[in-house]
Amino acid sequence: MLVEKILVIQTAFIGDAILTLPMIQQLKKQFPSSSIDVVCIPVTREIFACSEYVDEVIVLDKRSRHKSILSLFGFIRELKRNKYTRIYSPHRSFRTSLIVLNSGVRETFGFSNSSLSSVYKNIVEYKLSDHEVKRNLNLVGTNWEQQDWRILPEISFPVESEKDVELFFQKNKLSAGFIAVAPGSVWKTKKYPEEHFVEVVKKLFDKDENVVLIGSEREIEICERIAKKFDKKVFNAAGIFSIIQTIILLKKAKLLICNDSAPTHFGICADIPVLTLYCSTVPEFGFYPYNKKSSFISIDDLKCKPCGIHGYDVCPLNHFDCGVKLLPEKVFNKVAEMLGEKP
Repeated sequence: MLVEKILVIQTAFIGDAILTLPMIQQLKKQFPSSSIDVVCIPVTREIFACSEYVDEVIVLDKRSRHKSILSLFGFIRELKRNKYTRIYSPHRSFRTSLIVLNSGVRETFGFSNSSLSSVYKNIVEYKLSDHEVKRNLNLVGTNWEQQDWRILPEISFPVESEKDVELFFQKNKLSAGFIAVAPGSVWKTKKYPEEHFVEVVKKLFDKDENVVLIGSEREIEICERIAKKFDKKVFNAAGIFSIIQTIILLKKAKLLICNDSAPTHFGICADIPVLTLYCSTVPEFGFYPYNKKSSFISIDDLKCKPCGIHGYDVCPLNHFDCGVKLLPEKVFNKVAEMLGEKP
C-alpha cells in the first residue's frame, strides 16, 4: 500500500476552508495509510483541527508573524523538515506558489489560474462553472464528471464545545427546531438589507417560530438591533460561539437563512436546510449550498449583476437593486416552501 506524506495548503478564509474538507476526506480515502497536514491561517485552524482526516495543522500567520519575506522563507524551511511527498494547493496566491516552488516536493498539484501556476508539476483546470467543492476534488484526480461530487464536510465535535452550546439552550429555554438567521457578511454588497431581514424575522415571529441570530463578533450589533425589535422568541447568539460551536448549534436548527457567506457552509456541515440569499454575487460562482435539503434565491434580471466576485463596501451604482428588490415576501414564501408549510 502506497504511503505518502501529504501537505494541503489552504490559506483562504473560513468558507473556503470548509469547502476544502471534502477534498481532504477523499485524499485519505485514496491514501488511507498516509498522513495529511494542512497549512492554514489562524482563524481557520479550528476547522482543520476538528477533522479526523488531518494529522497536523500548521498555521501560517501571513498578517503578522509570517508577513515578511524573510519570515516566510523561515516558515518554508520548517516545512521542508517534514519531508512531504505530495502537495495539493486549492489556494492560488503568489505566497502559496512561492511555498510550493521552494518546498523541494516533486509531486505538486495546483490550479491553472494559480499565481505562478508553472511551479506545479500537475496543473488542473479551474472550471468556473463547477462548484468549489468539485473544483477542489478535481485536484485529487478522480473523474468527478462520472461520480457525485456532493461530499459533505465532516467535523468531529469536542465534548466541551457541545456542552457550551447546550448551556445556551438551557439558559434561554430553547429546544431543537428553531430557525437560524445569519444577517452578516464581510462584504457590504453581499448583505441582504437589514430592514428586509427584520421583515423576514417578523413573519417568522408571527408564525410563532423561535429565531436564533448568529454571527461573529462583527455581527453582534446588527443582530442586537434585529433582536431588540422583538420582546421574545428572537435570540442573539452573535459573538458567543466559535466556528465549531456555531455548527453544533445549527445541527439543532430546522433551517438557516443567510447571505452568500461563511454561514452557508456552516449549514452544509450541519447538513440542515440552508436558504442562501444572493445580492451582488451569483450562485454560478460555485459557492451555493449543495446538500439536497438546501436552496437559494437570487434576482438575476439585472444588467449590473454580478458586479464582482466578492462584493464591495457600497453598490457601485448606488442603488443596490440586487438586495432591495429581493423582497422579504419572496424570501418568506421560499422558507415556507422549504419547510413544507403554507406561507
